[in-house]
Amino acid sequence: MSLRLAAILSSVLLGACSVVGIRSGTEEPAFTVLAREGEVEIRRYAARIAAETAVAGAEEEARQEGFRRLAGYIFGGNARRDRIAMTAPVAQVRGERIAMTAPVAQSGDGSRIRFFMPARFTIETLPVPNDPRVTLVTVPEETVAVLRFAGLPRAATVAERRAALLAALETGGWRPVGEVEAFFYDPPWTVPALRRNEVVVAVAPR
Repeated sequence: MSLRLAAILSSVLLGACSVVGIRSGTEEPAFTVLAREGEVEIRRYAARIAAETAVAGAEEEARQEGFRRLAGYIFGGNARRDRIAMTAPVAQVRGERIAMTAPVAQSGDGSRIRFFMPARFTIETLPVPNDPRVTLVTVPEETVAVLRFAGLPRAATVAERRAALLAALETGGWRPVGEVEAFFYDPPWTVPALRRNEVVVAVAPR
């Protein structure tokens, strides 16, 4: 195959992928696969930096609002007006207690939404968010169990997959030690059957 034909085919493939929403060249946090138990994958992540925001409200609406806030930060809503490359996945933890008004009012119906920052950054080198609801955090290294699923990430589907992950961990060599998160890797226009979603929980050896 000639170099010219290879370049043309590559361009066509990348264009087709963008139409159906398949990720191409998007950075993800690095991890090591330690084991597999049925459909569950055990991964080890190193410490990583994230921009996060706490959002009250129902799961899907909180995800959308959190995404808007964090997208505002990486698209220039920061002290240096820097644009930061989008990464995958977007992470969501449910059941957060969200401060609604000062000093003590809280809601138990909330989420913490995270964008993981490109690996080249540290807390010190990232620009400060303009939105006070967005903070920069270091997520410590951790071992997690992961269950992957496709389709639209509706709240009921995510809840079903959370339950399936915890049920799968009732036996075997790993036990859950934290809250179950959900990871979403694809843009909204991705064909549902091609979507990559995951439910994730920190684990320790049993």
